[in-house]
Amino acid sequence: MAEDLPVLVVGATGFLGGQVVDELLKRGKKVRALVRPKSKTHKLEAKGVEIARGDMLDAASLITAMTGVSAAISTAAGYTRNDKNAHAIDTYGNSNLAVAAKHAAVPRFVLISIVTSDQTPQIPHFWNKKLAEDKFEELGVPFVALRPGAFFDQAIGMGGDPFAKGRFVWLGSKNARLTFVLASDVAAYLAEAVDADIVEGERIDIGWSRPVSIQEAADLAGRRSGKPIKVMTIPAGAIAGLGKVTSKILPLVGDMASMVAWFETGKYVADTTRQEQVFGPAPTPEDAISRVAARYGH
Repeated sequence: MAEDLPVLVVGATGFLGGQVVDELLKRGKKVRALVRPKSKTHKLEAKGVEIARGDMLDAASLITAMTGVSAAISTAAGYTRNDKNAHAIDTYGNSNLAVAAKHAAVPRFVLISIVTSDQTPQIPHFWNKKLAEDKFEELGVPFVALRPGAFFDQAIGMGGDPFAKGRFVWLGSKNARLTFVLASDVAAYLAEAVDADIVEGERIDIGWSRPVSIQEAADLAGRRSGKPIKVMTIPAGAIAGLGKVTSKILPLVGDMASMVAWFETGKYVADTTRQEQVFGPAPTPEDAISRVAARYGH
């Protein structure tokens, strides 16, 4: 029976993937995790997770990992790893996932993508997500793609408790409105998408109930924590200049500069209509920011 088969999580040792594993276990699912050969797995194994060793650049290992699963979820992203294989993972790696899913006849593949990825060929890591969606569709793999906005909790949490420090650090304009999400919410949606009533090939935007600027978010956070929170920004021009200087050494800086420039157009905004139909009401900024503040004890 399909319900007795595990759900494979690609990227299970990552920031988002680990939360997806917990959400699946919470729902009573068996979980198999694809992890790289040298990755530490004791925390996953302690939770009863089955381990499959492999790599996104090794298609054969992916086919082995996907054989005998009820579904697969990928949260893997080379861009966030910023290592020498980042580009290969986001291109060849995603293509390998689609090919392996086809060979292993995976009943449903849940792919994490990015809001507006289909509009942004100038941002490599956005466009690579769009190309990954296209590859799954081209091969006829039963898939759904969730397209979240910017991860608010990850962005403001770099460097410790932003509420205690009284500041958010942000790239680009503090007044540009865009779509944010919380990783915990996205993890829950990814786990739920395994069994959700979704049409094959759907791309579903994921976000809060309305876009906000980082300044508006800081104001809401300040009211929640009881003290003002400032926004420290790195201008888009400075990031773009650094990208040109370091393009051969740190190509991801140029990618980041293009992303920040897109944020400032005001077009990085999710249409949450389908999200609400499938997963229920979208979180409000007030609710989401209150939950983040509570995690830090505020």
